[in-house]
Amino acid sequence: MQGRIVKQISNDYTVALDNQELVTCKARGKFRNLHITPLVGDIVNIDYQNKYILEILERKNELIRPSIANVDQAVIITSVHIPNFSSNLLDKLLVIIEYNNIKPIICFTKLDLIDEEYKKEIDTYINYYRKIGYQVFVNTDEKIKEIFKDKVTVFAGQSGAGKSTLINRLDASLNLETGEVSEALGRGKHTTRHVELIPVLGGLIADTPGFSALTFDNMSTADIRDNFIEFNTYRDKCEYQDCMHQSEVNCEIKRQVDNGEILLSRYENYLKFIEK
Repeated sequence: MQGRIVKQISNDYTVALDNQELVTCKARGKFRNLHITPLVGDIVNIDYQNKYILEILERKNELIRPSIANVDQAVIITSVHIPNFSSNLLDKLLVIIEYNNIKPIICFTKLDLIDEEYKKEIDTYINYYRKIGYQVFVNTDEKIKEIFKDKVTVFAGQSGAGKSTLINRLDASLNLETGEVSEALGRGKHTTRHVELIPVLGGLIADTPGFSALTFDNMSTADIRDNFIEFNTYRDKCEYQDCMHQSEVNCEIKRQVDNGEILLSRYENYLKFIEK
């Protein structure tokens, strides 16, 4: 029988079958020999009688932290106040999510807690990310409820940014635990302790402990460059085909930064990332 792993606690895997029945299974020992670990989100064939996972079907993508596979989209919860907005973190998440062939969706939270002057600055970012093609919501936008149907969705972002709070608003019956934000640290306590896919609004969403290891370890500098999506609009006009948009002459990306078409913070973050 075939189903999807929707929860893992220790060595127990909860598999949702096509008929919605939930079956708790163990993984066969052969997976250890193959150096494969079943992940939440995996499509698997199981031995229903003996409650074993027999086969893991090919994944379209996988993330390490959080450990989850076959994700369609990632909602990046982006706080603008305690924790404060970080364009560096947002751009890092966007690049890593794009690299993993997952659709990023940005949701800004806590705009009601900032003054008008700061909100104008945040609006500049919101408008820019929309301009370059990203879907952007604010947490008071009810239209966000329309994006989850038939999708596997991961929520990513800083601790304390409001991931669990938003999921609770999408489906109040979930009553996920939320945590207060430490003013000293500017971040919240991790309140989600395992990865679990939850049926919400016609799809599956994962409330995860977050990206605890946010690195570019598996990415080359060219991978980082190629996943700054607006760069790809202009890079054919660079003098060098493999231009890295640093000190090269006649670089169209640098020209577009000077023209204001590419946001300066995006370019500065790009330079920091490729110096990893």
